[in-house]
Amino acid sequence: MNTSTAPAATPAAPQPWWRFGMVWLVIGGPLTVVVAGIATAVIAVRGADPVLDTRPAPAGKVQAETPAMQGRNHAATPQQP
Repeated sequence: MNTSTAPAATPAAPQPWWRFGMVWLVIGGPLTVVVAGIATAVIAVRGADPVLDTRPAPAGKVQAETPAMQGRNHAATPQQP
């Protein structure tokens, strides 16, 4: 049996919260999601597609064919100097 009267070790001072790795795992996940959401919103707003013309097509033209016809005509038109 050890009955020595050695002085007790003093407890270390508590560390600040940012020194623990688990705290950064808990904060890092949601923070990454928020940053990715903001980046996605910026990309969506800056790269928004143009609004399509919803007016009815003139008589004799099918509206679904209009973009294809415009593309064909644009590709067939020679470049002007």
